[in-house]
Amino acid sequence: MARTHDDHPGEQAAQDPIRLLDIRETPLSVDEVFRAVGDDAAGGTALFVGTVRDHDGGQDVGALGYSCHPTAVEELRRVAEKVVANFPVRGLAAVHRVGELAVGDLAVVVAVSCAHRGEAFEACRTLIDDLKREVPIWKHQRFSDGTEEWVGAC
Repeated sequence: MARTHDDHPGEQAAQDPIRLLDIRETPLSVDEVFRAVGDDAAGGTALFVGTVRDHDGGQDVGALGYSCHPTAVEELRRVAEKVVANFPVRGLAAVHRVGELAVGDLAVVVAVSCAHRGEAFEACRTLIDDLKREVPIWKHQRFSDGTEEWVGAC
């Protein structure tokens, strides 16, 4: 009897694909997130890194800080669980920074590994989009002209 790719154990979802979820005041590591999603059955890993840029809305950003609600890690887990439920995820990791950041600092790093690249891309995109939309993390931007704004995920 011929075996289809769906019959292979590597095509099934991993037992505990959520490997790393955190909100930190310390610098983030792309290597840590990448290593966390490693899986021998994964043929594709998609990684997204969000960095602090020097402008927003046509204005120069002079300073930036992130803060979060005490439930942010719980909400991050809820978002991650939804991604795992909707995609054949082998490994998932997401970390977000809070506190004062400088231009060029890593603000968020997320990664997803799946058996195939297309699934990994889709799952990673969903993870970062839902994180930004649903996890209570707020960005406080201060512009070089003295104005400022708060940008919220929800």
